[in-house]
Amino acid sequence: MDPKLTEVSQLFDRFKAAFLRNDYETSTNLLSKLKVLLTEFRSLPPLFADTPNAVHELTIARDIYEHAVVLSVKTEDQDAFERDFFQLKPYYTDACNRLPPSPQEFPILGLNLLRLLVQNRIAEFHTELELLSSTALENPCIKHAVELEQSFMEGAYNRVLSARQTVPHETYVYFMDLLAKTVRDEIAGCSEKAYDYLSVKDAKQMLLFSSDQELLEYIKEEHPEWEIKNDSVFFQKAKESAPCKEIPSLQLINQTLSYARELERIV
Repeated sequence: MDPKLTEVSQLFDRFKAAFLRNDYETSTNLLSKLKVLLTEFRSLPPLFADTPNAVHELTIARDIYEHAVVLSVKTEDQDAFERDFFQLKPYYTDACNRLPPSPQEFPILGLNLLRLLVQNRIAEFHTELELLSSTALENPCIKHAVELEQSFMEGAYNRVLSARQTVPHETYVYFMDLLAKTVRDEIAGCSEKAYDYLSVKDAKQMLLFSSDQELLEYIKEEHPEWEIKNDSVFFQKAKESAPCKEIPSLQLINQTLSYARELERIV
């Protein structure tokens, strides 16, 4: 085996060992070294040179970047997730004819869709969806993200929150928790504008909590301005909208007529 490839393989083994024991600091440091070593392989994107060890190099590089994506979820680093995902993506697209399919491909593609949904990047969500094959769209990991987006757009927030119990992959839990917070914040914002107060029971049901304690902790952390008394939640009044400024209609009409006269002279 090529000495450089041997070095990468050994370092990757150390990375996986640290990853399995949840030593994410060591894993992150080793990952940085692995990425530097990978730059010396001409067989990798964007060159895709036909070297003697091209398939082996592409395979181990794909495996490294797949672990990098999962590591970014474990460390709750969304910026790292985006960087690592875009470094991984060419292995699923441009190198797909040179490598056997990866069992991690669909879970990671679905994870990226979920990230875009959490970040409210709906246009990019649909762009990524359009690039997927019909086979991918039938995969449970992809379907999970698509169904979540549909439920979110329909305002079926109870389906969004209950979907956490049926995630197709363990790595999805992090983004599902973020999505649950987004949903509850949306419901809370609507509630405080629609009601002066709600009973604790109704507030718990509306915000989709299973216990009073969960509701109280949420209020304490996210809405300390709400007041709880007499077994009810009193919302802070939404500030009245500032009155609209009067539109200077006469001035606008005169300007429009002036523009029309100028256009007529030019023609």
